Amino acid sequence: MIASSPPSLQADVLIVGGGPVGGLTACALAQAGFAVALVEAADPVDLARPGTDGRSIAIALSAKRVFDGAGVWPLLADEAGPILQIRVTDGASPLFLHYDHDAIGDEPFGWIVENTTIRRAIHQRLGQLPGAQVLAPARVAAIDRDADGVTATLADGRTIRAGLVVGADGRGSTIRRLAGIGVQRFGYGQSGIVTTVTHEKPHQGIAHERFLPSGPFAILPMTGNRSSIVWTERLHLADAIVGQSDEDFLAELNTRFGDFLGPVTLAGPRFHYPLTLQLADRAIDHRLVLIGDAAHGMHPVAGQGMNMGIRDVAALAEVIMDARRLGLDVGGPDVLARYQRWRRFDNMLMLGLTDVMVRLFSNDIGPLKLARDLGLAAVQAMPGAKRFFMKHAMGVVGDLPRMMRGEPL
Repeated sequence: MIASSPPSLQADVLIVGGGPVGGLTACALAQAGFAVALVEAADPVDLARPGTDGRSIAIALSAKRVFDGAGVWPLLADEAGPILQIRVTDGASPLFLHYDHDAIGDEPFGWIVENTTIRRAIHQRLGQLPGAQVLAPARVAAIDRDADGVTATLADGRTIRAGLVVGADGRGSTIRRLAGIGVQRFGYGQSGIVTTVTHEKPHQGIAHERFLPSGPFAILPMTGNRSSIVWTERLHLADAIVGQSDEDFLAELNTRFGDFLGPVTLAGPRFHYPLTLQLADRAIDHRLVLIGDAAHGMHPVAGQGMNMGIRDVAALAEVIMDARRLGLDVGGPDVLARYQRWRRFDNMLMLGLTDVMVRLFSNDIGPLKLARDLGLAAVQAMPGAKRFFMKHAMGVVGDLPRMMRGEPL
């Protein structure tokens, strides 16, 4: 008896990695009429289960438009907490920087959404799109690229044939490794402690970014009287802090949080993640492109990591869509070169800016502290500069893809 071969699937685009960046790419392309295959190593139901991930994501206004354009935003809007104001302080200094969205329009700077909520909404949206095939849990074991396309072999023997493979599989990207693309890494010696708290008083949609000697401490407004905490701590202390009893952890948290929102209680599990900067040597290869953390990973100091990944999504979707309209090969070298030209400088600039911010603010050196405090006060006193930085926080500066301008793909 001859054993039958595992089935072979066909797609226009193969996306490896079903997190927010990969999943959103699949939604955008499938909604635009492409046949998309999405391979994810974990079970999407498990990834979306509350309590499995303590992170919440700051989705800037421009990134929200991408979620909207892909049909995902209506599935999570009720669980998104708007950011109406941003207040930046440096330790106990009386000088500060304060942004109010009313100064530049009627839309919030962004929204805070739990990572599990985003994953659930994307998985739900993919189930509504006939052009999307989701293979999960599944792993890519090998990729073979030729002149006409890509053949990916999964660990279970199935194969997928597509015109382009998109690596959206995170900082440890398998696709990047299989393509032989190197990566530059730098560790900050810091870890990001994340958790959710409830408090007695309403936060009024104000996001707080406090710079402390150990690193930034952010209080981010969620729905209801809840806030997401992103607490940067020295790497060698993070395990001990997270491993404390609830009472001791809360006492430690309160020394940084303060009492301005009344009594605070823990509302979820706590996790911590080592913080690094990394950049792939290139974002493209023959019939292959890297997006999100597979291409670049940055410190969460300004909440821009996910938003830069979503810019990748919108730019890639646009260059692929434009190629199809012109009758071009969506995985062709000119198409991918356009993507890399568009995104490479922007990503490197943001990596550099976040790195400088971490180095400037994660210390208690007198002259540096004075310089940064005067800098915050100067921007606060300059309406033109404040307006620019507020637009930057919304993600509405630079060469924006159509989806980030709220236009159809």
